Amino acid sequence: MTGTFTIGEAARDSGVKVPTIRYYEEIGLLPAPPRTEGGRRAYGAQDLRRLAFIRHARELGFEIDAIRTLLQLQDEPDQSCAAADAIARDHLITVERRIASLTALREELARMVEGCSHGHVASCRVIEILADHGECTHHEGGRA
Repeated sequence: MTGTFTIGEAARDSGVKVPTIRYYEEIGLLPAPPRTEGGRRAYGAQDLRRLAFIRHARELGFEIDAIRTLLQLQDEPDQSCAAADAIARDHLITVERRIASLTALREELARMVEGCSHGHVASCRVIEILADHGECTHHEGGRA
């Protein structure tokens, strides 16, 4: 990647949509690029690498503030990576909690579906459980 790229080319090459690139500029994740004589943005290879970094971090579920900190760390490569490790560790804890919650949700939905007699709505276990949150086994007050 050499030379400059229009915003459309930057979007295509980085996998980040044009409005999102503008948003990242607006919130300071991506520095405002120089402009051509015609007023068009002119992105460089470093901008495309930064966009790819941001896109990948977002795909992994990192929040904007964490990405901002990670970018600052990336911009100063001689410092300790302890802060980056801490951010990743905190995110891992969040992901593990989310997985546990989704696992409980899957189990509850499976229990609801298994309890379905395929009869009438009046005796539908799915409707019963949805109508009474206390029936949910993943809910603290629910029955096992």
